[in-house]
Amino acid sequence: MRTFEESTSQYEAWMASRIPVVRGDLDLKHKIMALDVFRFLRGTFYRWQELWPSICLASSRAPSVLAVGDLHIDNFGTWRDREGRLIWGINDFDEAWELPYTNDLTRLATSAHLAIEAAHLRLRAADACQIILAGYTDGLMANGRPFILEEHHHGLRHMALSELREPTGFWQKLRQGRRLTRGLPRGARKALEALMPEPDLEYEVRRRVAGVGSLGRPRLVALAECHGGAIAREAKAFLPSACAWAIDSDRSHYAEILETAVRERDPFVALRRRWVVRRLAPDCSRIDLEVLPKTRDERRLLHAMGWETANAHLGSTEAPRIVKDLRRRGNRWLHTDARAMVDATRRDWMDWRRHEGMKEAPSR
Repeated sequence: MRTFEESTSQYEAWMASRIPVVRGDLDLKHKIMALDVFRFLRGTFYRWQELWPSICLASSRAPSVLAVGDLHIDNFGTWRDREGRLIWGINDFDEAWELPYTNDLTRLATSAHLAIEAAHLRLRAADACQIILAGYTDGLMANGRPFILEEHHHGLRHMALSELREPTGFWQKLRQGRRLTRGLPRGARKALEALMPEPDLEYEVRRRVAGVGSLGRPRLVALAECHGGAIAREAKAFLPSACAWAIDSDRSHYAEILETAVRERDPFVALRRRWVVRRLAPDCSRIDLEVLPKTRDERRLLHAMGWETANAHLGSTEAPRIVKDLRRRGNRWLHTDARAMVDATRRDWMDWRRHEGMKEAPSR
């Protein structure tokens, strides 16, 4: 098994062979990864797909689905569908790949464990795993159902539309990015303009620094005024899943999972050539757990995350196939696997902190 530093070096070399790398953003990612183990997990799916099959051997033999891959509790957000309804669900499918269905559940549960350790969730870790499993199973048994917040799921809607997503701050933050005055890649320009509401709309382009796992990829935002208000379109350089890196492939399942998952699609998300483009707005973006209101139903939230995971998987499999395997596994496997992956992730994180010249991490 490679060391974490070796995996990181080789993955980033592969990344640089496929897209132009923003070196300053990649350096920032390295620093963020050293800050805490939760953000380290978010930034290192390439390492997860190396470790998980051997650490969770029994789970890695589960039936395969078209999976999210890099699933974690900060990978959820809201968007508007074609009818203008507010939808909640998984926000990022960059790492989509054919994987055992247990991969997504274990990664989601591992992130919940780490969020509990960091006091972002107030549940017991074992309870969190049971709630995720219950939501996943319920979603399978119902053959999936999108989360349309306009009429249903009022508690989830309250969490999604907290006061911390206030529009003024949202637009100010987007305008803080460095303005791009030249060198806009032709592919990015065409992708951004294809998503504009009107042809020949004047816009400015600014660089955007966001996320953790995707730091290092060029990310550009086109900002314009349209009919008296601000609009934004983002283009992010597309990179195949880290699972493709593992087998030296350029295959991608991004567009496929968007088409097949049980969900109300965001009409402003598309893969155009080598760019992922989407609309950005205060209610059309990823939701960080840290910005959710303090008064919230965490059980409802984790149950919904489990259900939405089932929504993604049902695009490529029949529910009875997975339900049968779940029943064979019993009730403790997810908590056990998540604890094992927390320990493995923590070991890599501590090695990375030493690599970055930081002090030893405090004990739990």
